[in-house]
Amino acid sequence: MHKKINAALISVFYKDGLETLVQTLHQHQIHIYTTGGTQQFIEQLGIPCIPVESVTDYPSILGGRVKTLHPKIFGGILGRRNLAQDIEEMKQFQIPEIDLVIVDLYPFEETLAQTNEENLIIEKIDIGGPSMIRAAAKNFKDVTVLASKDDYAQLNKLIIDQVGCTTLAQRKQFASKAFEVVMHYDIAISNYFNTQTTSLRYGENPHQQARFIGNLAQLFTQLHGKELSYNNLVDADAAFQLLNEFKETDSQFFGIIKHTNVCGAALRASGIDAWNAALAGDPESAFGGVLVCNGPINKEIAQAIHEIFFEVLIAPDFDAEALEILTQKKNRILLKNLQSHGLIKNEKSIFNGTLIQDADQGNYLAWQEVGGRECHESEKHDLIFANILCKHLKSNAIALVKNQQLIGKGCGQTSRIDALKQAIEKASQFQFDLQGAVLASDAFFPFDDCVTIAHHQGITAFIQPGGSIRDQDSIKYCKENQLAMVITGMRHFKH
Repeated sequence: MHKKINAALISVFYKDGLETLVQTLHQHQIHIYTTGGTQQFIEQLGIPCIPVESVTDYPSILGGRVKTLHPKIFGGILGRRNLAQDIEEMKQFQIPEIDLVIVDLYPFEETLAQTNEENLIIEKIDIGGPSMIRAAAKNFKDVTVLASKDDYAQLNKLIIDQVGCTTLAQRKQFASKAFEVVMHYDIAISNYFNTQTTSLRYGENPHQQARFIGNLAQLFTQLHGKELSYNNLVDADAAFQLLNEFKETDSQFFGIIKHTNVCGAALRASGIDAWNAALAGDPESAFGGVLVCNGPINKEIAQAIHEIFFEVLIAPDFDAEALEILTQKKNRILLKNLQSHGLIKNEKSIFNGTLIQDADQGNYLAWQEVGGRECHESEKHDLIFANILCKHLKSNAIALVKNQQLIGKGCGQTSRIDALKQAIEKASQFQFDLQGAVLASDAFFPFDDCVTIAHHQGITAFIQPGGSIRDQDSIKYCKENQLAMVITGMRHFKH
């Protein structure tokens, strides 16, 4: 239902864009209650406003820490207009009805980015602002709330078009945005208190500033090397995510990460064999990579690894002889991982907000054999391994595996067929025989071209999520050529 705005409370840190909205409120005869700097701003516009002190009979105290935290302010925001008892109490205690709350928050994150001085950071933790925003959002049936200057123009238009009124749906939408603003603000503060903030030399590139918020000491101990860079941390995180896939295997796993993509990986009975096989998969891309394994590093493995240049090595343990060898390079980063690192949620900053999703956990929902024959036992093991590795490649992605070794991969391509051609070219570059190899795809085959090309190279089994309206094209080709194909029902896009 439409509700007329008769009184507004405005208390903002940033005044950008506020002038037009305040003038519109005044033109619609909406009373304005306000505080401190906002009061001065509005008065300079020649618009009358009511200081909250005249409502509360209390001045701003404790250096401005307490201004609006008063029953007359919160009663005016939280009072339920359809509840007789609330209306009676508001009259009894002379509490004015507040129909619109426009509040932004102290710039906590901006301050955190500019200084490490604790006193300055603490003073930018807003108390009254979040409280008023939450109160107004809770009472959205009666109160409109704006928690961001980005919404000034929208509200200004609504007030003009709807003659000073808002609808219930509009108020609920504003409330939803307000709770998101407060949630993001509280998380930033919680991160500051519960984690460590580390300034990094620079970001992804030298001209970008960067910092890390978190407690790396919970995950690993740095035994040697230079300070971890932004790119080191990004690749190390990708390595930890990959390692988490093999925490329950009895085999020794070695993986090589470059720009968050798996460029070498193998499962073997011994650590040295796993390393040699992982490196052989793409010794060129391994240069400057991040290495990760699920077993201890001994002298033999250390001697082999020492021969190449790498940025980071992650392992559950290092023996003394291995450390003596590996620490000969002063900048080489050695990390002893203390626990598995499996994300529950993924977050990504986009536009003026944050995308949050469940982490990509699991590898297949079903194991549906749809080809011309069932997988051989060795093929099944290779398909499972390939599917895991493909999950850790940027889309569009193809992984080629033979004997539990990554022998070709295509990633970050704009078409699946290009990813396949890249994978085949990589395998050929290092003289791998694709006869009897298997192929994993992070998403469905839209046509049968990938299966056809792969088959002509000697690949005999495929694993993919399915879901294309033309799934039958690839399935039919596999049936006609006695090729194995597994549909998993689980896509693994990675952007």
